[in-house]
Amino acid sequence: MTATQITLMDTTLRDGEQTQGVSFSPQEKLNIAKALLDTLKLDRIEVASAGVSTGEKSAVKAINEWAGENGYGGAVEVLGFVDHQRSVDWIKDAGGEVINLLTKGSEKHCTQQLGKTLEQHLVQIVQTVEYAQQQGLRVNVYLEDWSNGYADSPEYVFALMEGLKDLAIEHFMLPDTLGVLSPDEVYSSLKDMTSRYPDCHFDFHPHNDYGLAIANVMAAVKAGITSIHCTVNCLGERAGNVSVAEVAVVLRDKMGIRTTIDESKIAVVSDMVETFSGKWISANTPIVGADVFTQTAGIHADGDQKGGLYETRLSPERFSRERSYALGKLAGKASLSKNLEALGITLSEEDQKKVLQRIVSMGDSKQNMSLDDLPFIIADVMESAEFQFVKLIDCVVSSSLKGESNAELVLSVDDEECSGTGAGNGGFDAFIHATNEVMLRKHDYTLPKLADYEVRIPKGGRTDALTECIITWQINEGKTLRTRGVHSNQVFAAMLATIRLINIQLSEQQKLKSLGA
Repeated sequence: MTATQITLMDTTLRDGEQTQGVSFSPQEKLNIAKALLDTLKLDRIEVASAGVSTGEKSAVKAINEWAGENGYGGAVEVLGFVDHQRSVDWIKDAGGEVINLLTKGSEKHCTQQLGKTLEQHLVQIVQTVEYAQQQGLRVNVYLEDWSNGYADSPEYVFALMEGLKDLAIEHFMLPDTLGVLSPDEVYSSLKDMTSRYPDCHFDFHPHNDYGLAIANVMAAVKAGITSIHCTVNCLGERAGNVSVAEVAVVLRDKMGIRTTIDESKIAVVSDMVETFSGKWISANTPIVGADVFTQTAGIHADGDQKGGLYETRLSPERFSRERSYALGKLAGKASLSKNLEALGITLSEEDQKKVLQRIVSMGDSKQNMSLDDLPFIIADVMESAEFQFVKLIDCVVSSSLKGESNAELVLSVDDEECSGTGAGNGGFDAFIHATNEVMLRKHDYTLPKLADYEVRIPKGGRTDALTECIITWQINEGKTLRTRGVHSNQVFAAMLATIRLINIQLSEQQKLKSLGA
């Protein structure tokens, strides 16, 4: 019978750190541990391997101290090895309460890697387990490479279990170490294990080498497993481990099984781990990806508008996120309508058609558009004076390796062509000086300072690819404003972002004048 509640053990800080290029600092480990237990509400976390380094030990000690003070002491676990006293003493000295003992779950690992017989291995396991228990540690046991061991030499696995099952071990942890199992294989093998040893508590530890980790979790739960191991953002060696977000959501929605996870905190913890690990997740990653609650096709926006026809149980609100509707070549009338609604802008049917045509045309040229861009698209299409005080007619920038850059530009300011020149430390700086010269003369206006400047170039290595420049401007002490421009030349993209800022600010000035009048 399938369980109604599953406990989750997160191993982001141990197995996840085996991801190529990932190494958490002690402070990062402590912050992630706090987030996993106190924010996300996981049942257990595995935080390190014993004996790795002095820094690792200080991190484990800090985590254990915090956990003990906040009621999570028994939830922190450390991987240990069959080395009698060494791992146990390391964990005890770091304030630990639980050792996850790594044993060999396949005959090949035992005989070829250790060079030992099962009997010799068992003697050393028992010796380590008994010493750990004498030191007051609770003991769980990993059967490393269990999936291959069960397939290649099941008699070895059963003999190992017979030698361990009476040692007061709390969890027997069965890993698919190389991620080789299919759901059917998971179900049949785990069903056999739970039937043979009904008094033992088994965990399942899946890897995602075939992309089957979440399906394998479902099969494991159907087979009677009540504890699952996972990581944040699928961190882990090779293709990684199963995602904690996917496990929690799939168990709830597809199997009616409860976990302790606070779903509203999944995204924020994912962001933290993404930042600390330096491993950026794909925008279409289930649950946590940047684009997974964005409808791109116009027909989908239309269906949502008419009755939520493309909405599912995976609502963004459930995860403290928001749904959005993309602007691009696939956008339709409903996509535009949803974005206009978000901005509080009303357009006639005819004007909406014109704006939509422009959006589709820009999408064909691979320009990225956001909600922030929509007022300018509208203004450009409708030739509205509200956002078209200034247009960039032309600009020539010259630069040399050892000297200043110079800019000569032509702006249309209130429908009058105005020329300006400027010099600076780089093409964009020269453009800013030239623009300020013109705008000070025509509108007694100068540009605010930059707070941030970001350039995004699409993947693929094309030298003619469109470049997106996003500039954050320091409007006043408490306010910033972001504008963006898109062009194949990144300096010109920055120029377009600058012109957009000018139009916004001049529009605001005009509104204030009209209100004063």
